[in-house]
Amino acid sequence: MTDRTPPARPHHKLTEDGRRMREVLSYSRRGNRFTPQQQSAWDAHHADWVIPDEAVDQPGFSFDTAFGRGPGERDGLIVEIGSGVGEATAALAAARPSYDVLAFEVWRPGVAATLARLHEAGAENVRLCGVDAVWSLEHLCEPSSISELWTFFPDPWRKARHHKRRLVDPTFAALVATRLVPGGLWRLATDWADYAEQMAAVLDAEPGLEGGPVERWEERPVTKFERKGVAVGRTIADFAYRRPAAS
Repeated sequence: MTDRTPPARPHHKLTEDGRRMREVLSYSRRGNRFTPQQQSAWDAHHADWVIPDEAVDQPGFSFDTAFGRGPGERDGLIVEIGSGVGEATAALAAARPSYDVLAFEVWRPGVAATLARLHEAGAENVRLCGVDAVWSLEHLCEPSSISELWTFFPDPWRKARHHKRRLVDPTFAALVATRLVPGGLWRLATDWADYAEQMAAVLDAEPGLEGGPVERWEERPVTKFERKGVAVGRTIADFAYRRPAAS
């Protein structure tokens, strides 16, 4: 980061003349009350596996430092946006110990629950981050640095007036295309039909990506969000888009 890079945490962002700036974000922060089990997991593991919000604003911060190994010591970096309670995160990361897995999640009880799952799965290659994922990809992830991006069941922002808050939009798609390594993959899933249509339209239109609808990724555990969607009759849509290897 340079001195001119805007700070990561939304409540710290200001206009050029110093006034607080209201931002359109793809998430909302919910309550932070822990259950006793979540508190225990937090106390035991957050110092090792959670990146403090304030750390990303420090000069010289890098995710490599947070993981303790750099590109030459791993097979790649995987990023998950919206890891929830870690159902998919823990299982998928445990199966990929040679990769670093950076999971973005703003809901602290979900982070605490994820810590417990990571411990149970023996997945010590995960770091959780609670700051804005879009900002982080833009300012903290180098071009051609992400092997895979996972976006499973992002907030659908169901009301039409809130669609502008959806994560998958043309600006973000263009950013992702630059951050994936050549040949890197973006996996997505949603149970909202109109969001699936939006994903397909946005990603098909991004010249830096190629792909489309795919069969359900068998490795991805069935999360509570998927179970809820299926229970009320919604169709799960999976997508996979890749940055062309020659780009």
